[in-house]
Amino acid sequence: MAHLYQGTLSRVRWFVRRFGAAELVRLPLRILAAPLILRLLRPGDFMFLGERRPYFYHRYNVTWANERCVEVPVARAYLQQAQGDVLEVGNVLAHYFPLRHTVLDKFERAPGVVNEDIVNYAPGKKFGLILSISTFEHIGFDDEGEGGSGAKIIQAIAACRRLLAPGGKLVLTVPLGYNPELDALIEREQLGSSRACFLKRVASREWCEVPRMKAIGARFGSPFPFANVVWVAEFESFDAPAART
Repeated sequence: MAHLYQGTLSRVRWFVRRFGAAELVRLPLRILAAPLILRLLRPGDFMFLGERRPYFYHRYNVTWANERCVEVPVARAYLQQAQGDVLEVGNVLAHYFPLRHTVLDKFERAPGVVNEDIVNYAPGKKFGLILSISTFEHIGFDDEGEGGSGAKIIQAIAACRRLLAPGGKLVLTVPLGYNPELDALIEREQLGSSRACFLKRVASREWCEVPRMKAIGARFGSPFPFANVVWVAEFESFDAPAART
């Protein structure tokens, strides 16, 4: 099975399909302006689960302009609390800082990255933390496989939960408004998370936690570029009861 944005031409087609032709023009301008913008940006922070976390600004993947500026600090918060082995599904954090944990990515080739499907992954050990940043929204949506995205996402979540050690935790961050099937599952509370929160972009450089009713139905790319709401969800191993959130 191939990924829709493997190869330069395919990646351009995928980008226009998902983000629009106008963003294809803006993106290189953002990349060129990044060194100056990063010097001018003032430090800031946002509240996440009762604690202030600093925004993360970085040149890679225009992180300073999109949802990664909050997703990376959220990921770091969970990594700091992790006990036992850690698995990251989707090769994201290695682009920003050195890692000590295992990284699994079905498509992206990189040193140290295990190229397997999470559904078939059998490492022979359990993990205290499984972390995935803006990856699950692509499952069944940005590849050439047949069938609906929602069922594949549910299957992938179940596969992760089976790999958790007792007391372990799966943490997902996904943008709302990108994958309609995933949005519907979140709206109907059908994914079985034990805890979830929503981070909403309320200004160009400002994010805050909002209640569910102010997050559901958020559009991707409007009113601000890229994600406007990020869902952060925790899941427990199958040997622990999970609430539906």
